[in-house]
Amino acid sequence: MHLTHKSLRQRKRGRQTNPYWFCVRLGFFAGLIWGSFRWVLYQIHFTKVIPAFLAEPFFRSAFLKSPWGYAIGLAAFILLSIVAALVYKLLLGKIAGPRPGIAYGLLWWVVLFIGIGPLLGMMAPIHKQGMDTIATELSVFLIWGLFIGFTIAYEFTDEATREPSGAQGAK
Repeated sequence: MHLTHKSLRQRKRGRQTNPYWFCVRLGFFAGLIWGSFRWVLYQIHFTKVIPAFLAEPFFRSAFLKSPWGYAIGLAAFILLSIVAALVYKLLLGKIAGPRPGIAYGLLWWVVLFIGIGPLLGMMAPIHKQGMDTIATELSVFLIWGLFIGFTIAYEFTDEATREPSGAQGAK
């Protein structure tokens, strides 16, 4: 059975997206994708911040540099991403476009890398990290925030897919 664009729109119009489960799934995949990407960047020495930095207050650094530590770090980043997606939906979910997501990623970077991260021993203070680490981590968090923000904005503010079938082509 071949589904056309029109029939897919009609099926989507008939059901509403559950915002809670959508954000949980989005956060899971955002954490999995961008947490794995952070691991690659750490392995090729673009950043000095270990992939499991979120678990640093709870585990020894030597353990967090092991394969199990990397797995715990990825799980922690997935949990952070789920929380971040839910918070984004609550606070900024009705704003369309990519800019709020980029700003949201920047906010998380500031909170983690300048605010609580150095205080909790997750990483060195910002002035001791080096420009490669700062640029890499900032870039990852900007893209991560864009991924979360734009995906939520597209799902919940894209009115074009909710238009009647003949209205999109008519002027």
